[in-house]
Amino acid sequence: MPEPVIQIRRGPLFTQTGVRISGTGCCLADKVVTNEDLARLGCDAEWIIQRTGIRERRHAPEGVTTGTLSTVAGSRAIEASGIDPSAIDLVLLATFTPDRLMPQTATRVQSDLGLNCPAMDVVAACAGFMYALLTGVQFVATGAARNVLVIGADTNTRVLDPDDKKTFPLFGDGAGAVVVSPGRTDQGVLAGTLGADGLGTDLLTRRMGGAELPFVVNAARDADGRTPWLMEMEGRPVFKWAVRLLEDTFEHVLTAAGRDRDQVKLWLLHQANARILDAATDAMGVPRERVVKHLDRYGNTSAASIPVALDESLRSGAIEPGDELLMCGFGAGLSWGTALWKW
Repeated sequence: MPEPVIQIRRGPLFTQTGVRISGTGCCLADKVVTNEDLARLGCDAEWIIQRTGIRERRHAPEGVTTGTLSTVAGSRAIEASGIDPSAIDLVLLATFTPDRLMPQTATRVQSDLGLNCPAMDVVAACAGFMYALLTGVQFVATGAARNVLVIGADTNTRVLDPDDKKTFPLFGDGAGAVVVSPGRTDQGVLAGTLGADGLGTDLLTRRMGGAELPFVVNAARDADGRTPWLMEMEGRPVFKWAVRLLEDTFEHVLTAAGRDRDQVKLWLLHQANARILDAATDAMGVPRERVVKHLDRYGNTSAASIPVALDESLRSGAIEPGDELLMCGFGAGLSWGTALWKW
């Protein structure tokens, strides 16, 4: 079968200032799994580093779920914001690994945090945090909510085949959170966009568990050796699409905002693979020290990767008032979200 070629599409652009991120927080799973720990898969430790940039990742132990990690990250973000929890008007949780298919995991987090507000999950895989963040921005900007807790969290290891060396070494478990609140008229989204292309549906997927292929206990592997209730990924076409997508969406957003690459203080990108990030940002001439990376320590944490990068950068002092940050999430769907944000 020929390798699919996905064309690059562009979503609509928008600007939404008058909003700010008033607090951030994160929570990574405790268990550290090194490349050496994965030798049973036949993967050399240095090979994993060269191909992905990952040296270790975090795995959630039994009993720790997406909701567990989200609650801790959300609590830390609310505390950092200085806002009373009773002032949170909405919880948006981006995840594709919910605690249950229903109800939404966001309601569990809302209850555990003692909040009294609407709560809903946002399902857009690795682009999920950007979808949730830009949705939260609209709630605050329109006055429908004053303070929105936005969380990106995934326990990826619960949906991976532990014997699949194409996916198991790549992912980790974690959560990151932000509180979106009213801000100065010059703060917020200088230019943003969301996009999707369903032609890439089968490139990164979990087939079983929905209405198309209901869950069957003890379902066998298919004729191709795939396990339908676990994550499947066609790595090569996803890699090629991601690099082209990033180059295009960076140019799209920066041009709309009237900015160039040198005006961006930090590039906070989904931590899919170091080679993807390097290829796309090198093509733009972005200095590598401006591209935030933590996948060497945490692996690909899906929806958590951008808010974790944001929280760590803020707490390290790398972000100051007035800085302009470029955030971009991309993944299954295929879907993506990009925003140039003024701090």
